[in-house]
Amino acid sequence: MIERLNQRNDVRILPVTDAAFAPYGRIVSGYDFSGLVSYMEQHTEIPETGNVYVASVPEMEADPVAAGLKTVFYGGMDIEIGYCNGRNTTYNGFEYHKGSEINIAVTDFMLVLGHTWQIKDLTFKVEDAQVFFVEKGTAIEMYQTTLHLSPCRVTDEGFKGVVILPRGTNTPLPEKHLTGDPESRLLLQRNKWVLAHPEREPLIKQGAHPGVLGENKELYY
Repeated sequence: MIERLNQRNDVRILPVTDAAFAPYGRIVSGYDFSGLVSYMEQHTEIPETGNVYVASVPEMEADPVAAGLKTVFYGGMDIEIGYCNGRNTTYNGFEYHKGSEINIAVTDFMLVLGHTWQIKDLTFKVEDAQVFFVEKGTAIEMYQTTLHLSPCRVTDEGFKGVVILPRGTNTPLPEKHLTGDPESRLLLQRNKWVLAHPEREPLIKQGAHPGVLGENKELYY
């Protein structure tokens, strides 16, 4: 799969098992995610177009693995467990959170990643992004300094992924406050700071800052 993806694209694609992934995150082991994967396979669909994101699914949060994640992985913090399924193939934009995110690949997919320290004057250059392949069944932690957004598909069928975050992340803000801190311009939802590509109209209409510079690249498979 990796070889084919690299043949089809003009950017280098690495597996998350590569040492280059270390500044962005790590592979998570020691937890039984099989119940979450089974729920995703049986009860969630891939939309015909675009993506669907659900921040919190009570049935997934009732899975036994949730208790261990709250107590150990998140150090006693409350969490939400949801999912993102879709057919995305472009960069579109980047987001980050104050707290790590766990992604579990229910299908193979790619992630386009960057670092928060690469944001300059509220902009991020597409050329600074790195693409990683996440194999089905792999669970990864993305650190809070890692820029990311929706996965990108590697098949016609699309992708499915579990998303685990601190409780309340990616939910509506009661109101947005601009302060003397420039970062306040990037805050779009609770615990969600976003830079959108100017061509990503849905994000721009939501109020996302158009700070992604360069081509809105498409990834091929």
